[in-house]
Formats: sequence, C-alpha cells, structure tokens
Amino acid sequence: MDASILLILAQDGIVNGAIYALLALSLVLVFAVTRVIYVAQGEFVAFGALTYAALTEGQTPGALWLLGGLGLAGLAAGLWQGRGDHTRASILRLLAETILLPAAIIAATLILAPLKPGLITAALLSLAIITPMSPLLYRIAFQPLADAPVLVLLITAVGLHLALTGLGLVFFGPEGYRAPPFSDAMITAGPLLLPGQAIWIIAIALALMLALYAFFEATLTGKALRATAVNRLGARLVGIPTEQAGLIAFALAGFIGALSGILIVPLTTLTYDSGFTIGLRGFTAAIIGGLGSYPGAVLAALLVGLTESFASFWASAFKEVIVFTAIIPVLLWRSLRHGPTEDDE
Repeated sequence: MDASILLILAQDGIVNGAIYALLALSLVLVFAVTRVIYVAQGEFVAFGALTYAALTEGQTPGALWLLGGLGLAGLAAGLWQGRGDHTRASILRLLAETILLPAAIIAATLILAPLKPGLITAALLSLAIITPMSPLLYRIAFQPLADAPVLVLLITAVGLHLALTGLGLVFFGPEGYRAPPFSDAMITAGPLLLPGQAIWIIAIALALMLALYAFFEATLTGKALRATAVNRLGARLVGIPTEQAGLIAFALAGFIGALSGILIVPLTTLTYDSGFTIGLRGFTAAIIGGLGSYPGAVLAALLVGLTESFASFWASAFKEVIVFTAIIPVLLWRSLRHGPTEDDE
C-alpha cells in the first residue's frame, strides 16, 4: 500500500465516519433521555433517502401515507393515554401534533412533488415528512412504557424495527434508488479526488455537531434534556416534562436519521432495508464510545469508518465482520474493568 492509496482510504473512512457519527450521537441522545436503544434509527436513514430520491424524480413518496397513518395512530394513543386528564388545551395541542401538522405536510407534498422540486426543496420536504414520524412512534410505542425496564424497551425497539422494515417494503417497494448529488464538483488535492457530495457530508456533519453542542449548552430546552438524561426522576420533580423531553429527543433522532439518508443516497444505491446495516455501524460506534459520551461516540464513529474503509481494501468479503467484531473486545474490557453489577430496575 502506497501513500496515495492510504490517503484515499482515509478519505473514504472519514466521509463514512461523519455519517456514523451523526447516527451515534442520535442513539446516545435517545438512550440518555429515554433509556431506549433505538434499533429503528436505521430505518429513518432509508426512509429519508428513498423519500428524497422519489421527490427528485417528481414522484409522490410512499412515506407520505405512512406519516398520515402514524398521525392517526398517535392521536388515538394520545387520547387513550391521557384519558380523564385531558384539558381543552392539551387536546388542541395533540390534534396539532398528530393531525394538523401531518395534514399540512401531506398537502404541501402533493402540490410540490409533481412539479419536481429542486434538490434543496426536495431535501427540506423529505426532512419535513420523515422527522415527525419519530416522535409519533415514541408516543405510540415508548411513552406508555416510560417506566419499564431497559430490556422491555429494547424488545419494543426491535419489534418496531421489524415493523418499519415491513412497512418500508410496502410503501417504497423492493427497488433500489439513487438520487442526484447536491454538487457535481470534483476537487483535486494531490492524489485525492474529493467529490462535492463528500464535502457536503463533512460540512453538514460538523455544522450539526456544533449546533447540537450549542443547543445543549445555551438553550433552556437543551438543558432540560441534559437534566432528564442525568436524573429522570429528579427532572420530573423540578417540573421538567419528561414525556416532552422524550418527544424532542426522538424528533432530533428522526431529523438526524433522515438527513443522513439524504446525504448518502447520492453516493450509493439504497433500498428499504439498507438502513439497518448503516444504523448498526452507528450503534457500534455508540457502544464503543460508551453509549453515554457524545465526544466518545464521534471519535468511535471515525474509528469505525476508517476500520471499514481499510478492511474493504484488505479483506472486502469480511469488512462487515471486522467492523462489528470490533465491539467484542470493548465489551469484554468493560466487563472486566467494572465487574458484575445488579440490575436496579
């Protein structure tokens, strides 16, 4: 291996690592706030990518009808969970979140999709369609189990992943899709040939990480999420609505997942079930980073991206095995370091 190949592999690893870092951050955020290991995060990558690809071709994405169905289910779940405690204001807020917002997004999409909107408009519309699905799923599947053990939440998350995979096949079909890149530019730097889309990925990933840092450090909502992550019961006692914190955490995760799919679909063909392996790499990074450390998750994601890139060069047939096996020594080391612990739940 010469220096030029080394740089090219490092470039690919950093670009992939930027996507994995976003997914790892979203997984850490959701777990810290709600104790949910969000196995279904990869589906939002696939849904975001396929919705964006459909819009760029002037087609009405199938995710539109999934959003409408989840909105109706979210309304029913919200009315059932709050039965006897609803006020007029709470019912109006629930209707706005589950019916009015999805209806507005569906109407806008039906108008704009046949016009074959530009890439930026298609990306924004895709984010508007996919992002609300995540808090709706939290309201339907996880909010009733907010105080359940982590194992119950994990089983629920796995079931949700399987359900979304099947729904993805129904609404998107088995075909693979690819979308046009945000930029066709090719930048040459010595032996490197950097596509414009790769620059978009790195720039947006860095900007989003900085925005998340500012959100958690400088805003009251961000500090409320941090307080909920540190002590859910204590946050509830001082007046922080932990259910609302969960909705916000899931909304951020849905946004990050959809954005990740939009960024990578110009570089590779994705199908309805492609998101699982992508999300699994983000999960691997989150576990290596400790599932509680945002900087650790970012560094681990870059490590996963570089490992995958170099493994694809040396042993392409075993690259996924190599990437996912890397989690085993980390878990063994932590087990030996901390020893057995009792489940407090």
